Amino acid sequence: MKILLIAIEKNGLVDHPSLCALGGAKILCQKTSAELHILVMGKNSGEAAKKLKTVSGAKRFAAPDCGDCVAERWASALFPFIRDGGYKTVIAPATSEGRDFMPRLAALMDSGMVSDVCGFEGELFLRYAHAGNAIAKVAVNTPTALVTLRETSFEPPEIGEGAAEVEELTLKGDSLGSRVVERREHRTGRPPLGESKCVVGLGRGIKNQEGLKLAEEIADLMGAAIGGSRAAVDEGFIQNDLQIGQTGKNIAPKLYFAFGISGAIQHTAGIKDAKVIAAINKDPEAPIFSVADYGLVADFSAAAPVLLQKLKNL
Repeated sequence: MKILLIAIEKNGLVDHPSLCALGGAKILCQKTSAELHILVMGKNSGEAAKKLKTVSGAKRFAAPDCGDCVAERWASALFPFIRDGGYKTVIAPATSEGRDFMPRLAALMDSGMVSDVCGFEGELFLRYAHAGNAIAKVAVNTPTALVTLRETSFEPPEIGEGAAEVEELTLKGDSLGSRVVERREHRTGRPPLGESKCVVGLGRGIKNQEGLKLAEEIADLMGAAIGGSRAAVDEGFIQNDLQIGQTGKNIAPKLYFAFGISGAIQHTAGIKDAKVIAAINKDPEAPIFSVADYGLVADFSAAAPVLLQKLKNL
Protein backbone atom coordinates (compact mmCIF):
# COMPACT_ATOMS: atom_id res chain seq x y z
CA MET A 1 0.00 0.00 0.00
CA LYS A 2 1.24 3.49 -0.87
CA ILE A 3 0.46 6.94 0.53
CA LEU A 4 1.19 10.15 -1.37
CA LEU A 5 1.88 13.47 0.32
CA ILE A 6 1.48 16.52 -1.93
CA ALA A 7 3.80 19.12 -0.40
CA ILE A 8 3.68 22.77 -1.49
CA GLU A 9 6.71 24.90 -2.28
CA LYS A 10 6.94 28.52 -1.09
CA ASN A 11 9.98 30.69 -1.80
CA GLY A 12 12.12 27.68 -2.75
CA LEU A 13 11.27 25.63 0.37
CA VAL A 14 8.59 23.17 1.38
CA ASP A 15 6.20 25.28 3.49
CA HIS A 16 5.51 24.70 7.19
CA PRO A 17 1.93 23.35 6.78
CA SER A 18 3.32 20.74 4.37
CA LEU A 19 5.94 19.70 6.93
CA CYS A 20 3.16 19.27 9.50
CA ALA A 21 1.21 17.24 6.94
CA LEU A 22 4.37 15.15 6.48
CA GLY A 23 4.29 14.42 10.21
CA GLY A 24 0.70 13.25 9.86
CA ALA A 25 1.50 11.18 6.78
CA LYS A 26 4.30 9.39 8.65
CA ILE A 27 1.89 8.56 11.50
CA LEU A 28 -0.59 7.10 9.01
CA CYS A 29 2.19 5.12 7.28
CA GLN A 30 3.25 3.63 10.62
CA LYS A 31 -0.35 2.67 11.45
CA THR A 32 -0.96 1.03 8.06
CA SER A 33 2.57 -0.20 7.16
CA ALA A 34 2.32 1.86 3.97
CA GLU A 35 5.10 3.21 1.75
CA LEU A 36 5.38 7.01 1.69
CA HIS A 37 5.89 9.04 -1.49
CA ILE A 38 6.32 12.83 -1.46
CA LEU A 39 5.42 14.99 -4.46
CA VAL A 40 6.48 18.65 -4.20
CA MET A 41 4.41 21.08 -6.25
CA GLY A 42 5.20 24.68 -7.10
CA LYS A 43 7.24 26.90 -9.40
CA ASN A 44 10.53 25.98 -7.64
CA SER A 45 9.48 22.49 -6.55
CA GLY A 46 12.66 20.83 -7.80
CA GLU A 47 14.80 23.09 -5.65
CA ALA A 48 12.50 22.67 -2.64
CA ALA A 49 12.46 18.86 -2.94
CA LYS A 50 16.26 18.73 -3.01
CA LYS A 51 16.49 20.96 0.09
CA LEU A 52 14.03 18.78 2.02
CA LYS A 53 16.14 16.71 4.38
CA THR A 54 16.01 12.94 4.43
CA VAL A 55 12.80 11.30 5.61
CA SER A 56 13.42 7.59 6.11
CA GLY A 57 12.01 5.49 3.31
CA ALA A 58 10.23 8.29 1.48
CA LYS A 59 10.43 8.44 -2.29
CA ARG A 60 10.63 11.98 -3.70
CA PHE A 61 9.11 13.58 -6.78
CA ALA A 62 8.96 17.16 -8.02
CA ALA A 63 6.81 18.75 -10.72
CA PRO A 64 8.26 22.19 -11.48
CA ASP A 65 6.42 22.45 -14.81
CA CYS A 66 3.09 22.81 -12.96
CA GLY A 67 4.09 26.27 -11.73
CA ASP A 68 2.15 28.25 -9.14
CA CYS A 69 -1.03 26.76 -7.71
CA VAL A 70 -3.92 27.03 -10.13
CA ALA A 71 -6.51 24.49 -8.98
CA GLU A 72 -7.64 23.55 -12.48
CA ARG A 73 -4.09 22.93 -13.71
CA TRP A 74 -2.85 21.08 -10.64
CA ALA A 75 -5.91 18.83 -10.41
CA SER A 76 -5.84 17.82 -14.07
CA ALA A 77 -2.05 17.23 -13.92
CA LEU A 78 -2.23 15.15 -10.74
CA PHE A 79 -5.18 13.01 -11.81
CA PRO A 80 -3.32 10.57 -14.15
CA PHE A 81 -0.26 10.43 -11.87
CA ILE A 82 -2.33 9.40 -8.84
CA ARG A 83 -4.59 7.06 -10.83
CA ASP A 84 -1.63 5.20 -12.33
CA GLY A 85 0.34 5.25 -9.05
CA GLY A 86 -2.23 3.16 -7.20
CA TYR A 87 -2.23 5.30 -4.06
CA LYS A 88 -4.54 4.33 -1.21
CA THR A 89 -4.46 7.78 0.39
CA VAL A 90 -3.48 11.18 -0.99
CA ILE A 91 -2.65 13.86 1.59
CA ALA A 92 -2.22 17.64 1.29
CA PRO A 93 -2.01 20.43 3.90
CA ALA A 94 -5.29 22.18 4.73
CA THR A 95 -4.08 25.54 3.41
CA SER A 96 -5.73 27.83 0.89
CA GLU A 97 -3.97 25.88 -1.88
CA GLY A 98 -4.90 22.47 -0.49
CA ARG A 99 -8.52 23.51 -0.02
CA ASP A 100 -8.51 24.78 -3.61
CA PHE A 101 -7.14 21.95 -5.73
CA MET A 102 -7.97 18.87 -3.61
CA PRO A 103 -11.79 19.01 -3.98
CA ARG A 104 -11.41 19.44 -7.75
CA LEU A 105 -9.00 16.50 -7.83
CA ALA A 106 -11.44 14.40 -5.77
CA ALA A 107 -14.20 15.19 -8.26
CA LEU A 108 -12.02 14.20 -11.23
CA MET A 109 -11.14 10.92 -9.52
CA ASP A 110 -14.67 10.29 -8.25
CA SER A 111 -13.06 9.74 -4.85
CA GLY A 112 -14.16 10.49 -1.30
CA MET A 113 -12.51 13.44 0.43
CA VAL A 114 -12.14 14.47 4.08
CA SER A 115 -10.97 17.99 4.92
CA ASP A 116 -9.20 19.36 8.02
CA VAL A 117 -8.29 15.94 9.42
CA CYS A 118 -6.91 16.13 12.96
CA GLY A 119 -6.13 12.45 13.59
CA PHE A 120 -6.58 8.79 12.62
CA GLU A 121 -8.35 5.86 14.24
CA GLY A 122 -7.85 2.63 12.38
CA GLU A 123 -9.10 3.31 8.85
CA LEU A 124 -11.20 6.25 10.04
CA PHE A 125 -10.25 9.91 9.67
CA LEU A 126 -10.96 12.27 12.57
CA ARG A 127 -12.03 15.88 12.11
CA TYR A 128 -13.53 18.58 14.30
CA ALA A 129 -17.24 19.25 13.90
CA HIS A 130 -19.64 21.86 15.31
CA ALA A 131 -16.86 24.46 15.70
CA GLY A 132 -14.65 21.97 17.50
CA ASN A 133 -17.20 20.83 20.07
CA ALA A 134 -17.31 17.31 18.64
CA ILE A 135 -15.01 15.00 16.71
CA ALA A 136 -16.43 13.23 13.68
CA LYS A 137 -15.08 9.83 12.61
CA VAL A 138 -15.24 9.61 8.81
CA ALA A 139 -14.87 6.50 6.64
CA VAL A 140 -14.01 6.70 2.93
CA ASN A 141 -15.23 3.75 0.86
CA THR A 142 -13.67 4.67 -2.50
CA PRO A 143 -10.41 3.02 -3.66
CA THR A 144 -8.49 6.25 -3.04
CA ALA A 145 -9.12 8.67 -0.16
CA LEU A 146 -8.15 12.33 -0.50
CA VAL A 147 -7.55 14.19 2.75
CA THR A 148 -6.22 17.55 3.89
CA LEU A 149 -4.50 17.67 7.29
CA ARG A 150 -4.97 20.41 9.87
CA GLU A 151 -1.58 22.05 10.44
CA THR A 152 -2.02 22.51 14.20
CA SER A 153 -2.83 18.83 14.82
CA PHE A 154 0.52 17.40 13.68
CA GLU A 155 4.16 18.15 14.45
CA PRO A 156 6.80 18.22 11.71
CA PRO A 157 8.75 14.94 11.90
CA GLU A 158 12.34 14.47 12.92
CA ILE A 159 14.31 14.83 9.69
CA GLY A 160 17.84 13.60 9.15
CA GLU A 161 20.75 15.21 7.33
CA GLY A 162 21.14 15.18 3.57
CA ALA A 163 18.55 15.25 0.82
CA ALA A 164 17.08 12.17 -0.81
CA GLU A 165 17.26 11.57 -4.55
CA VAL A 166 14.56 13.53 -6.39
CA GLU A 167 12.86 12.44 -9.59
CA GLU A 168 11.56 15.39 -11.61
CA LEU A 169 8.26 14.73 -13.33
CA THR A 170 6.60 16.32 -16.31
CA LEU A 171 2.97 16.79 -15.34
CA LYS A 172 0.87 18.76 -17.78
CA GLY A 173 -2.50 20.14 -16.78
CA ASP A 174 -5.09 22.44 -18.29
CA SER A 175 -5.58 25.75 -16.47
CA LEU A 176 -8.89 26.37 -18.28
CA GLY A 177 -7.93 30.01 -18.73
CA SER A 178 -7.10 30.62 -15.05
CA ARG A 179 -3.72 32.10 -14.12
CA VAL A 180 -1.92 33.66 -11.20
CA VAL A 181 -1.81 37.42 -11.83
CA GLU A 182 0.00 38.56 -8.71
CA ARG A 183 0.95 37.39 -5.22
CA ARG A 184 1.04 39.83 -2.33
CA GLU A 185 2.55 38.71 0.96
CA HIS A 186 1.74 40.61 4.13
CA ARG A 187 4.98 41.03 6.12
CA THR A 188 4.85 42.28 9.71
CA GLY A 189 8.41 41.68 10.90
CA ARG A 190 6.99 39.33 13.54
CA PRO A 191 6.97 35.52 13.55
CA PRO A 192 4.46 33.86 11.19
CA LEU A 193 1.12 33.42 12.94
CA GLY A 194 0.85 29.69 12.23
CA GLU A 195 4.40 28.89 13.38
CA SER A 196 4.90 31.13 16.42
CA LYS A 197 5.23 29.56 19.88
CA CYS A 198 3.60 32.63 21.43
CA VAL A 199 0.65 34.56 19.99
CA VAL A 200 -1.05 37.74 21.18
CA GLY A 201 -4.70 37.82 20.11
CA LEU A 202 -6.53 41.14 19.88
CA GLY A 203 -10.25 41.80 20.23
CA ARG A 204 -12.55 44.79 20.30
CA GLY A 205 -11.73 45.21 24.00
CA ILE A 206 -8.36 46.84 23.26
CA LYS A 207 -10.60 49.77 22.21
CA ASN A 208 -8.34 52.05 20.17
CA GLN A 209 -4.93 52.73 18.63
CA GLU A 210 -3.43 53.38 22.06
CA GLY A 211 -4.52 49.91 23.13
CA LEU A 212 -3.14 48.49 19.90
CA LYS A 213 0.24 50.12 20.58
CA LEU A 214 0.35 48.60 24.09
CA ALA A 215 -0.53 45.15 22.72
CA GLU A 216 2.18 45.43 20.05
CA GLU A 217 4.78 46.41 22.68
CA ILE A 218 3.83 43.39 24.77
CA ALA A 219 4.01 41.12 21.71
CA ASP A 220 7.43 42.47 20.73
CA LEU A 221 8.83 41.95 24.24
CA MET A 222 7.65 38.33 24.13
CA GLY A 223 8.75 37.69 20.54
CA ALA A 224 5.14 36.86 19.77
CA ALA A 225 3.06 36.89 16.62
CA ILE A 226 -0.10 39.00 16.52
CA GLY A 227 -3.53 37.80 15.44
CA GLY A 228 -7.05 38.44 16.55
CA SER A 229 -10.78 38.00 16.31
CA ARG A 230 -13.15 39.03 13.53
CA ALA A 231 -14.00 42.10 15.60
CA ALA A 232 -10.33 43.19 15.57
CA VAL A 233 -10.34 42.91 11.78
CA ASP A 234 -13.58 44.91 11.53
CA GLU A 235 -12.13 47.61 13.78
CA GLY A 236 -9.01 47.84 11.59
CA PHE A 237 -6.60 46.73 14.32
CA ILE A 238 -5.23 43.84 12.22
CA GLN A 239 -5.37 42.72 8.59
CA ASN A 240 -7.83 39.98 7.68
CA ASP A 241 -5.05 37.45 7.00
CA LEU A 242 -4.28 37.57 10.74
CA GLN A 243 -7.79 36.56 11.79
CA ILE A 244 -7.90 33.49 14.05
CA GLY A 245 -10.88 31.18 14.16
CA GLN A 246 -13.37 29.17 12.16
CA THR A 247 -13.18 31.53 9.17
CA GLY A 248 -9.52 32.41 9.75
CA LYS A 249 -6.38 30.58 10.83
CA ASN A 250 -6.02 27.67 13.25
CA ILE A 251 -3.07 28.08 15.59
CA ALA A 252 -1.32 25.89 18.19
CA PRO A 253 1.14 28.07 20.15
CA LYS A 254 2.57 27.16 23.53
CA LEU A 255 1.05 30.38 24.89
CA TYR A 256 -1.94 32.34 23.60
CA PHE A 257 -2.74 35.73 25.13
CA ALA A 258 -6.32 36.87 24.45
CA PHE A 259 -6.59 40.63 24.96
CA GLY A 260 -10.12 42.01 24.99
CA ILE A 261 -11.55 38.98 23.16
CA SER A 262 -15.02 37.84 24.24
CA GLY A 263 -14.42 34.25 23.09
CA ALA A 264 -17.17 33.57 20.57
CA ILE A 265 -17.26 29.94 19.45
CA GLN A 266 -16.06 30.94 15.97
CA HIS A 267 -12.84 32.30 17.51
CA THR A 268 -12.21 29.57 20.08
CA ALA A 269 -12.46 26.94 17.32
CA GLY A 270 -9.14 28.29 16.03
CA ILE A 271 -7.25 28.13 19.35
CA LYS A 272 -8.28 24.66 20.57
CA ASP A 273 -4.76 23.30 20.04
CA ALA A 274 -3.05 26.06 22.06
CA LYS A 275 -1.18 24.59 25.05
CA VAL A 276 -1.86 27.49 27.47
CA ILE A 277 -4.48 30.23 27.07
CA ALA A 278 -4.38 33.41 29.16
CA ALA A 279 -7.14 36.00 28.85
CA ILE A 280 -7.81 39.59 29.93
CA ASN A 281 -11.42 40.77 29.68
CA LYS A 282 -13.50 43.17 31.75
CA ASP A 283 -16.61 40.95 31.51
CA PRO A 284 -16.46 38.14 34.13
CA GLU A 285 -19.05 36.21 32.09
CA ALA A 286 -17.05 36.36 28.85
CA PRO A 287 -16.95 32.91 27.16
CA ILE A 288 -13.17 33.17 26.74
CA PHE A 289 -12.79 32.38 30.46
CA SER A 290 -14.41 28.96 29.93
CA VAL A 291 -11.46 27.88 27.73
CA ALA A 292 -8.68 29.91 29.37
CA ASP A 293 -6.13 28.36 31.71
CA TYR A 294 -5.54 31.77 33.31
CA GLY A 295 -7.95 34.70 33.35
CA LEU A 296 -7.85 38.28 34.59
CA VAL A 297 -11.10 40.23 34.91
CA ALA A 298 -9.94 43.76 34.11
CA ASP A 299 -10.15 46.49 31.53
CA PHE A 300 -7.31 46.00 29.06
CA SER A 301 -6.37 49.69 29.13
CA ALA A 302 -5.74 49.41 32.89
CA ALA A 303 -4.11 45.95 32.91
CA ALA A 304 -1.83 46.34 29.87
CA PRO A 305 0.56 49.01 31.29
CA VAL A 306 1.07 46.88 34.42
CA LEU A 307 1.73 43.75 32.36
CA LEU A 308 4.08 45.67 30.09
CA GLN A 309 6.11 46.97 33.04
CA LYS A 310 6.32 43.47 34.56
CA LEU A 311 7.65 42.13 31.28
CA LYS A 312 10.22 44.93 31.04
CA ASN A 313 11.37 44.15 34.58
CA LEU A 314 11.87 40.50 33.59
